[in-house]
Amino acid sequence: MDADVLQFFDQHPDALPLYEKFEGRVTDEIEDVTVKVQKTQISFYNPHMFACVSFAKVRKAAMRPESYIVVTFGLGYRKESPRIDIATEAHPNRWTHHVLVSEQEEIDDELMEWIREAARFSASKSRKRAGNR
Repeated sequence: MDADVLQFFDQHPDALPLYEKFEGRVTDEIEDVTVKVQKTQISFYNPHMFACVSFAKVRKAAMRPESYIVVTFGLGYRKESPRIDIATEAHPNRWTHHVLVSEQEEIDDELMEWIREAARFSASKSRKRAGNR
């Protein structure tokens, strides 16, 4: 495990296995992923950011489990699901979705399909920009 990732989880060591499973699935299922550890999030790029993991407070304290990660991904539309804690339209046709994950079983095929879709959406931005040159 990368030293920067270990430092990121220093205050939340119980959440590290959740992250490890998520990162493993992302890097196994999506091509050409770059992972960047930052102060408040770990971001996934292809080459644009399509998802990240953080400890964002997407629920009130009483509703948050003791150990969790928040998986955030972007799409061109609002994805509807009771699993999505918050969805916001950051820019026209750019929706950011936040999903609180507290159990490894929640890193399932449904979540990963959303992440693969976000990666495709992100990659399409690069193709559009290349076509406009």
